[in-house]
Amino acid sequence: MKKLRVGIIGYGWVATAHIDAINSTGNATVNAIYSSRPHNDAELSAKWGSDITSYTDLDKMLSDKSIDVVSICSYSYMHKEHAIAAAKAGKHIILEKPMALSWEDCLEVEKAVTSAGVSFTICFECRWSNQFLSTKSIVDQGLLGDLHYGEVDYYHGIGPWVGQFDWNAKKDGGGSALVTAGCHAMDILLLMMGDDVEEVTSYDTRSKSEIFSPYEYKTTSVTILKFKSGKVGKCSAVVDCLQPYYFHTHLVGSEGSMLDNKFHSEKLHADKSRWSELALKMIDSGDVSDHPYEGQFRQFFQSILDGEPMPLTGLKQCMKTHEIVFAADKSAATGKSVKL
Repeated sequence: MKKLRVGIIGYGWVATAHIDAINSTGNATVNAIYSSRPHNDAELSAKWGSDITSYTDLDKMLSDKSIDVVSICSYSYMHKEHAIAAAKAGKHIILEKPMALSWEDCLEVEKAVTSAGVSFTICFECRWSNQFLSTKSIVDQGLLGDLHYGEVDYYHGIGPWVGQFDWNAKKDGGGSALVTAGCHAMDILLLMMGDDVEEVTSYDTRSKSEIFSPYEYKTTSVTILKFKSGKVGKCSAVVDCLQPYYFHTHLVGSEGSMLDNKFHSEKLHADKSRWSELALKMIDSGDVSDHPYEGQFRQFFQSILDGEPMPLTGLKQCMKTHEIVFAADKSAATGKSVKL
């Protein structure tokens, strides 16, 4: 079976997790790395166990016809530029979230990807986790009945102890609490509840702790979503908390509820006085080395080889999540609800 050859754009913290996951899929290997800093090819090849050529000129790497796919792990404010360049070079694209730092830039990326006809996936890798694949299966089997309310919240104190803090705290680096990290929670809420969002209303605030004072944007937001189907949902993005990482999930339906890894279902005649518990591998860390990239990347490479569209985290799903994220930030900034 042919193995796809992958080039990495940006050789930092996130890239190390991507490289390890890509090489573990069995159907692709990393064979090129672009970085603004020069690297030794032999050392890179020995470290990652594949034949790697390093570049400090992105155009040269993108002109290498042997490279099938690029994985974009650069700073968020560079995602638009790098994604458009990769699309124009005819490379299939793995793009770290966020897609870009504005809705207008997302539309430009979408246009470039569509025009080039390349395959695309965004790193909303939580959709590929054991926790949320299992949760979605429970929802799809109807064990909770018809959902009418859901809340998915992201709690992760991103302070100076996190490597990305310096650039992430800048407005043109992280963007907002939702854009920089809370988008994972919004994406899972849409996965569970549907993406037929009619209106969003959002409010934001920030901690008074000096630890988070370098942030150039408000670091906590809460968004209420109204769905065309009549459902309602809530998504909080909190990157200024002092607590363990927590990806809170609570889904409420006509036949039961699910709270993180616990659920109750009337269809199973369960005991109402206590939760049933599932042995799920929870999303419980913000460290990229713990993120479930491998399953997502394996499916992406297989989709390319089969000539099929990428499920779960393709361009269409990516655009819908970003549209709602940026609508929520607009609502918080203007103090008004935003209709989609």
